[in-house]
Amino acid sequence: MKDMTELQLYNSLTRKKEKFSPLDPAHVKLYACGPTVYNYAHIGNARMAVVFDVLARVLKSRYEKVTYVSNITDVDDKIMAAVQETGKPIEEITEKYTHIYNSDMKALGCELPDIQPRATTHINEMIALIGQLLEREHAYEADGHVLFHVPSFPAYGGLSGRSRDEQVAGARVEVASYKKDAADFVLWKPSKDSEPGWDSPWGRGRPGWHIECSAMAEKHLGLPFDIHGGGADLKFPHHENEIAQSCCAQGEDTDLSAFAKFWVHNGFVTVEGEKMSKSLGNVTLVHDLLEGKPEYYGMILRIALLSAQYRKPLDWGEQCIHQAEKLYEKIGRAYKVLRDVEDVPPLENVDDHVIDALCDDLNTPQVFAHLNSLLSSIMKAEDNDETLPYLKLNLDTALCLLGIKHFDIEQVNLLPDDEGDIENKAAIDALVEERTIAKKNKNFAKADEIRDELAAQGIEVIDTPEGAKWKRKT
Repeated sequence: MKDMTELQLYNSLTRKKEKFSPLDPAHVKLYACGPTVYNYAHIGNARMAVVFDVLARVLKSRYEKVTYVSNITDVDDKIMAAVQETGKPIEEITEKYTHIYNSDMKALGCELPDIQPRATTHINEMIALIGQLLEREHAYEADGHVLFHVPSFPAYGGLSGRSRDEQVAGARVEVASYKKDAADFVLWKPSKDSEPGWDSPWGRGRPGWHIECSAMAEKHLGLPFDIHGGGADLKFPHHENEIAQSCCAQGEDTDLSAFAKFWVHNGFVTVEGEKMSKSLGNVTLVHDLLEGKPEYYGMILRIALLSAQYRKPLDWGEQCIHQAEKLYEKIGRAYKVLRDVEDVPPLENVDDHVIDALCDDLNTPQVFAHLNSLLSSIMKAEDNDETLPYLKLNLDTALCLLGIKHFDIEQVNLLPDDEGDIENKAAIDALVEERTIAKKNKNFAKADEIRDELAAQGIEVIDTPEGAKWKRKT
């Protein structure tokens, strides 16, 4: 292990920030719950992918071997619904959206996980795990189903901290007549003739959602492993159920860390202050954000996704993206200054500020604050400044850990120094001012009409705390 700053992570299981000490410093193991591939990924899915990509990068900078596993759920009730709705084979749907997900995450700078297992290729492991739970009397058969019996595991609820009543209410499923207890959850369910299914000791069927990750994590990482995580929405019931299954199958009825030692959860994403939901029509798809944009735009979205500390809520909107654009343009201008600066050895005179911030529970806002300071130093330096090679090294190191790729400044035309070369600048300024007045008067229809008129001229309007700004659309 390299001699570097001590890594601290917030452990959801203990509800406190702790020093990360791997079970085996020679091989660190990380698992994050990946997407269910029945549709396009939304910006909340992307936040998880970007956060855990950064965590994997930090770990790989510190330890000789790190295995990062993030799964693909390719059998699920939502996928079954997509099959019924579209009439397409399940393989066609899951292959399509797996490819799109990986392509979109690559555009955001995410490297593929070291292992990306699919649920459908791990059915045997799931069946074996369910058999262990039945043998240890933590599960039972009923009406063609196999269910986990929650009261058999008194430690249940230890991750989420939910009470018994909250557990039942939060399960979000109808209480079936065949359940022994309202909180019990499905491990195996029968498949209809028209649905995909696999032979099992309990009849033809398919696994429940929760058993999938327990089986895949154990297969590829062994138990226990170092870090498990995902979005905060998975803490209950998905991660709670994973702990119950995996601990009980091993005969560990009290030690919740017998599955994974650390649990890391990223916060929710809101859109302009509101919860993202289909009913509000504000679900923001990564594919839509990237469509028609230049290659570097994915880096802007990545910066925006990292702008809030990962455990905090992130409010997604024009202001969030605008601030990311400003920082990315600064990065481009800095590399223009550094274009002819020679590289120095990678371990010489590295600034610890970025590494220290990332090791403090992935404190990306602090990283960006230091990054802005570093960029300012580069822009103020003289051409023959002897510190430039080291400033370049520090910038390279910071962007590598953050997963931000830089492009030549000629390719990045975000916030031009002078809009005077744009025809009818005064007319554009007048329209922007007119739109601002319309918004103040709550004449949103007029404001939208002006925005559309400007868009037709290739002008994008951005609302900021300092007022409306405009730029050329890329």
